[in-house]
Amino acid sequence: MCKILLSINPEHVEHILDGSKEYEFRKIKCKEAVDGIIIYATSPVKQVVAEADIAAILEDTPKEVWKKTKKKSGISADFFFQYYEGKMKAIAYKLTNLNVFDEPKTLADYGVTAAPQSFVYVQG
Repeated sequence: MCKILLSINPEHVEHILDGSKEYEFRKIKCKEAVDGIIIYATSPVKQVVAEADIAAILEDTPKEVWKKTKKKSGISADFFFQYYEGKMKAIAYKLTNLNVFDEPKTLADYGVTAAPQSFVYVQG
């Protein structure tokens, strides 16, 4: 198994860190088996701030994924459905065992040279 390093908007990272967002939504599912997520907060933060295990991966229509995740999505229904507009499938990674770093890390700490547009696989 491996982890994925995700670029996430600082506003959404804040909701993950405060516990109001337990799901990370994506349009494409990883092809490799992954068991963890490394959370990179994008500009202006530009740091790796936490890691989490993946408890489950939900894959269904946007409507069905929203029904299952809305209470702990950390986002509005409008934002969710706008993100998935025109898509037949939604992916939701359920985060658990969140480990917030006392000292943020850099991408280089993970052997990554640039922030990924979506995600990058990281062994670990």
